[in-house]
Amino acid sequence: MKKNLIQESRMGCRLFAYFAAIILMAGCASASGCGIEKTDGSKISDMAYEMVEEEDLPEELKAKIEEKKSADFKLTYEADGYLYVVRGYGEQETGGYSIQILDFYMTKNAVVFHTNLIGPSKDETKNAAPSYPYLTVRAKDPEKNVIFK
Repeated sequence: MKKNLIQESRMGCRLFAYFAAIILMAGCASASGCGIEKTDGSKISDMAYEMVEEEDLPEELKAKIEEKKSADFKLTYEADGYLYVVRGYGEQETGGYSIQILDFYMTKNAVVFHTNLIGPSKDETKNAAPSYPYLTVRAKDPEKNVIFK
């Protein structure tokens, strides 16, 4: 009987140590800073940029655009200290579309790129062939993530 009590006591201590270790690990994991970084959307400054024509794009970026252009897409590419930001609106039934840059600015921990697709005007002669409107801008690489709006 005395032997059973000692074994039960040891078993209780082991269970207590096991659960204490789990609780300690969970506490360390939550305190270590793991998680998703929240983005502060406050504008710090506007981003200086230049429009880039297709013929001036790096070959690798051209290939990626060609691969994705039939669907709505958002793409970034870094090369030679520059950040290329591409916004495509997928296949459109006709030509005559344009893309307006509403905002391109830097926040504390991100770059925000906000564009709008503008359709052809009603009185404009429309090309019956489908089009794939996209826009590429290049800026000095701030080494931050890009948020598309």
